[in-house]
Amino acid sequence: MNGPSVHEEVDEGERDDLGSGLGLRAESRVERRANRRRARGRRAFGCFAGLISLVVVGALVAGAVVGFGKGKDALEGLFSAPDYEGAGTGSVVVEITKGQATASIADTLEKKEVVKSARAFERVARDDPRSLQIQAATYTLRKHMSAKAALDLMLNTAESVKVARISIAAGKTKAEVAVILQGSKMKLPAGAAATALGKPALLGLPPYAHNNAEGFLFPGTYDVPKNANAYTMLKLMTANYAKTAASLDLVNTASRKKLDPYQAVIVASIIGAETNRPEDYAKVARVIYNRLAAGMRLQMDSTIHYVVGKDGGVFTTPEQRANPSPYNTYKYKGLPPTPINSPTRDELRAAINPAQGSWKYFTLVNLDTGETAFASTLSEHQANTAKLQAWCQAHKGRC
Repeated sequence: MNGPSVHEEVDEGERDDLGSGLGLRAESRVERRANRRRARGRRAFGCFAGLISLVVVGALVAGAVVGFGKGKDALEGLFSAPDYEGAGTGSVVVEITKGQATASIADTLEKKEVVKSARAFERVARDDPRSLQIQAATYTLRKHMSAKAALDLMLNTAESVKVARISIAAGKTKAEVAVILQGSKMKLPAGAAATALGKPALLGLPPYAHNNAEGFLFPGTYDVPKNANAYTMLKLMTANYAKTAASLDLVNTASRKKLDPYQAVIVASIIGAETNRPEDYAKVARVIYNRLAAGMRLQMDSTIHYVVGKDGGVFTTPEQRANPSPYNTYKYKGLPPTPINSPTRDELRAAINPAQGSWKYFTLVNLDTGETAFASTLSEHQANTAKLQAWCQAHKGRC
């Protein structure tokens, strides 16, 4: 080939000597120069555009950093935070537990209808450092309060926190609970507790309670809300029963074992009246179910005590055992018509989870320790009863 390669450089002096035979090549070079100029222009524009983008992004980032608080509020403003106005009305009891976080407190207040939304309370609490001082306590608040009013009242514990505590021991009947409430620092009007018990539909009882509070006034220590009345206190107790029953899955567990939940509460109340040793609860439950299955009378002194009153002894007299009351399980087969006291969580658990065994009898053999002997046959039971009689002989006046 006489001419240069297309990849070789051609100096300015050679261009005219190449003649028209290289016209196409010369034209290609011109196009290449134009293309290079366009490419340089695009690169320049790209650099300029990139610079502009960096300036814009930098400004946004700077704005976010400098105005984070305002930006956060603006972002939160996109989400609704409904709030009531004013100090609210009525009265509602709210329990705040130890270690409960602000978000959880806010949720509790919304569920209790104190504030319109949990988010509104969270915002007010976030902006008020005093919110860190909210105490674990039982508060008396109002419904439909503004979030700020709710926070202010919770911080004013002299106005919102309980004024006294009342303890209801395990195994109390509803009549005994009424006496305790009536004699407490609540200073109830005469007969207020008994009147409230006479209106069971207002007490928050479970559907299977047959409109009778007996057995459902859960024992424990209660904070008395400010301005509480008899209904307030009784509803606190029935609510505590409901919470305990739910934690035990009482209704479903009883159903699986072919028990009516009301019958389970009756059995639990007998367990608590017959023994004070938790290790024996499930065994007593088994004795009750075995006797019922065998068509035997329960013959529990505790059910007679419920009718005639307990004079301090653990036994009953022949006259008491002749009482015609349907609670007399010496006279009638089956369970008594209602619970005979308010059982504890452990007694309720035992009633729906009885121990495995063939026992049909039990008796105390030591009244000091509460030791109880269980037997499957009458002869075994009679031997255990002899142990009790020997103990009573050795401890005159104790039986």
